[in-house]
Amino acid sequence: MAGHELLYLSRADVEAAGVEMETVITLVEQGFREKAAGHVEMPPKPGLHPQPEAFIHAMPAYLSGMRVAGVKWVGGNPGNASRSLPYISGLIVLNDVETCLPYAVMDCTWVTGYRTGAATAVAAKHLARRDSRTVGIVACGFQGRTNLMALAHVFSLTKAFAYDINTATRDRFVTEMSAALGLEIVPVNEPRAAVVHSDIVVTSGPLLKHPAPTIPAGWLAPGSFASAVDFDSYWKPDALAQFDRIATDDHAQFQYYRKVGYFRHTPDPYADLGELVGGLKPGRQRPDERTMAMNLGLALEDVAVAPEVYRRARARRLGTTLAL
Repeated sequence: MAGHELLYLSRADVEAAGVEMETVITLVEQGFREKAAGHVEMPPKPGLHPQPEAFIHAMPAYLSGMRVAGVKWVGGNPGNASRSLPYISGLIVLNDVETCLPYAVMDCTWVTGYRTGAATAVAAKHLARRDSRTVGIVACGFQGRTNLMALAHVFSLTKAFAYDINTATRDRFVTEMSAALGLEIVPVNEPRAAVVHSDIVVTSGPLLKHPAPTIPAGWLAPGSFASAVDFDSYWKPDALAQFDRIATDDHAQFQYYRKVGYFRHTPDPYADLGELVGGLKPGRQRPDERTMAMNLGLALEDVAVAPEVYRRARARRLGTTLAL
């Protein structure tokens, strides 16, 4: 490997690369269009579980049409909050598709947050009402922020409701996101208040195999769309049964998770996001339908976005060059 180098990008470098949410949405949508066309190689992600409700996942993908390949090695532990550590952390490795040599290693936190928000926005294009104006954010961490940012790019939002079990986190979200988006954001003291008046609801707490869900049937109004970023952790079985349409981002990933103990009460999705983007399955059919995207988070999203981060970082001379 004499002479071969790769670029390391810290989280600060990744953020400084300056990739806009609009670009992330475009890249994620392109990745799902590739998936619909059969141009994506992406095995279901294997996982390690060293602590209760914690995970470490390997997420590889190759998108032949976009000529990109890589893997995300990502961990999450809900207990990290008590240690003043992030819930999600990890690395993305990108490989050249001709030589198969790695050319970049970068922190995954920013990419994970932004591509997750982008996937919600892409799903909402097909499953939410086009006249949706209000959003409820249940859990105001990084995912709550990026989901609201992405939705604000796709819909003409007028108001958002923000709930978090930690009121300081909620209040910081309200102050910072209202300034960033120029949007009225109302802090609420219970999850119900973030759900009942919203056209779109995003739940973004920790991923739990054995959750104690909060949202029952009847809270989400007919005609509303929900994005369950945290799997089914917030949604009670009777609420899940009330949805007219539930989509996911990948059928194989969903069935893999069901086999290992998740989604005990979640109906099988009727479509995945590639099928919706590619026009292979219909999206919303009636204004009064309750619809949901239960996106699991796919390697194709990370691998679609990370090369653009790399290109911007190189252009701005960010990062640290390492010998392999």
